[in-house]
Amino acid sequence: MDTITVGELAALPSATIIDVREADEFRQIRVVGAVSIPMSQFLDRIGELPADETLYVICAAGVRSASVVEYLNGRDYRAVNVDGGTHAWAQAGLPIDEG
Repeated sequence: MDTITVGELAALPSATIIDVREADEFRQIRVVGAVSIPMSQFLDRIGELPADETLYVICAAGVRSASVVEYLNGRDYRAVNVDGGTHAWAQAGLPIDEG
């Protein structure tokens, strides 16, 4: 499974970031520009994902997103796990939305 650090992800000129945390977690704090598709709704909403882009999948710490990345990679999506998740992103002082 491919992984990327939050610093490497932040340095990309553009990236499709999929946040798989639950809605209440997403509302509290999130990476600017991330799209919320909670893991509990993922199978129902997989059709919303662009099939022709690399998807950077993030959760709180990297565990849930790793499961989703494995699932997506098994279905011919290009997906990369964000190491450390939203916690690492915030700790690094990278741009977040809150509330």
